[in-house]
Amino acid sequence: MAEGTKDDPWILKTPPGSSQYTMYKDQRADPPELVCVVGSTTLKYQLRAIDDLTAWLREQGDWVPLGSADENKPAAEGSVEAFGRSADNPVGGWYGLRKGYRGRFGMYLPPLLEALGAAELTHDARNNRMRAKP
Repeated sequence: MAEGTKDDPWILKTPPGSSQYTMYKDQRADPPELVCVVGSTTLKYQLRAIDDLTAWLREQGDWVPLGSADENKPAAEGSVEAFGRSADNPVGGWYGLRKGYRGRFGMYLPPLLEALGAAELTHDARNNRMRAKP
């Protein structure tokens, strides 16, 4: 498995398996970032999202819809996407750091948690779900 650095990023696929992207940690940023590169687009999330999402999934205790949505679209209630932007999450709002690119938390974080062994993820064409690994 890759180290998750800029020189050795994680190479991941979206839940349906239709697109490939990379992610890596930038510990020097303030706050530390999780950088997601999708084609020519770069999204950035707070690095703590990995641990926070894993903890939230454990609290849920069962399968949770991903609910991926762009920043300007509403997130389905109870979904991973909704958690990633909720005022009730540990950061009190968006994990996404780039205005205009803060969404898609439910698309790009779940495959990373699966690769890290923290979660299980379905890989259907649509309406994917995830849960903390038992």
